Amino acid sequence: MTLFRRSFALRAATAMLAVGALAGGLTACGSSSNTAAPADIPAEGTDDGATLTLWTRAPLEKQAKELVAAYNASHKNQVELTVVPNDDYVAKVGAAAGSGGLPDLFAADIVYVPNWVQQGLFQDITPQIDGLSYKDTINKGHLDAGTLDGKEYVLPFVLDLSVMMWNKELVKEAGLDPEKAPATVADFAKTAEAVQALNKPGVSGTSTGLNCGGCLLFTWFPSIWASGEEVLNADGTASLLNNDAAKKVYSTWKDLEASGAVAPGSADETGATWVAGFQEGNVGIMPFPATLLSSLTFDAGVAGIPGVDGGESTFVGGDGIGVSKDSKQSAQAWNFLSWLTSEDAQVGVLAKDGSTVSRSDLASNEYSSKDPRQVAINEVAGKGKTPVALNFQQAFNAPGSPWLTLVRNAVLGDGSSIDADNDEITAVLAQ
Repeated sequence: MTLFRRSFALRAATAMLAVGALAGGLTACGSSSNTAAPADIPAEGTDDGATLTLWTRAPLEKQAKELVAAYNASHKNQVELTVVPNDDYVAKVGAAAGSGGLPDLFAADIVYVPNWVQQGLFQDITPQIDGLSYKDTINKGHLDAGTLDGKEYVLPFVLDLSVMMWNKELVKEAGLDPEKAPATVADFAKTAEAVQALNKPGVSGTSTGLNCGGCLLFTWFPSIWASGEEVLNADGTASLLNNDAAKKVYSTWKDLEASGAVAPGSADETGATWVAGFQEGNVGIMPFPATLLSSLTFDAGVAGIPGVDGGESTFVGGDGIGVSKDSKQSAQAWNFLSWLTSEDAQVGVLAKDGSTVSRSDLASNEYSSKDPRQVAINEVAGKGKTPVALNFQQAFNAPGSPWLTLVRNAVLGDGSSIDADNDEITAVLAQ
């Protein structure tokens, strides 16, 4: 699991402090300008037996180890992987960036990527990315997050998507078709209410983390996108979360909460256990992390997250990866990155393990085709987005963020302050 499996409160607080220190450190060192990889790097990079260093966060340890093992087994270059505890990662990157000690390659939570690109932590690899014959099939959300002033710095490392999942047994027991995905936000609410009406002890219609900004944006933003609306303006400096689609999402959850269809404890859930009820088979339907599909012990339906009047979308989370500003082995590092986007890595490693591929042309492959649900996950990845804003963390994930205030007022309060609360998000984004 990547972004959303652990406590957002601790992560956000740590990140805000570390990002602030990082920015100050880089300014002091005079190293906030972006550097470019050498222009003469071969299309596939250089595989000459170099030793490369790579850092990743602990939540991606499984995928990272599998990717590195496969690369090392098939290349002269060898990658030495360092897995860092999640809550220590931002501080470690910040300290290394300030002292010129970053590894050759490092992965970054996609919500940090725009800030770290702005701070000059990655090398410009635009010619190399543009030279990939399949560039147009690479997940656009991750590419956009790593693009600044038309220059590209990051490729997808591991994707983490939000999807709608439902417990087929509970949905069938509630009298609904367990094979039919909810086509609209109202259909989702209808399913949740039907399961709640079973009045089974310990079973709830739906669940979420109403005190977890990351959980909420991961699962609610897609309904807004699927409705044809945006959550931010183009440059990430203004919030649009008071549009009609957003207000419909809030009012739907407000009605579900008032009716008792939202699992007990959701109002105080900070993110540490927000998926537990569904995993245990005690929740009928909810937007849920795609990476947890393989952990379920019951038959679950899977689809993109629907909009108000139809459509589907997803929040494309996970980590991006790039060549650090401190690497002196750009050509060798690019060899790893170009291989990472290849079919050998995307299908032979990630898809084989049940992970989402980052190329749309590989969505249906020999492994995903064995489970139509995985094909659906891969395909919806191309319909999803990754919001880009330099101050994203402070506006959305921090404890007591203005986004969290908006949701709690809209769902647990009287819903009268959405416009004013949206202005507060904009005030943070525009800083």
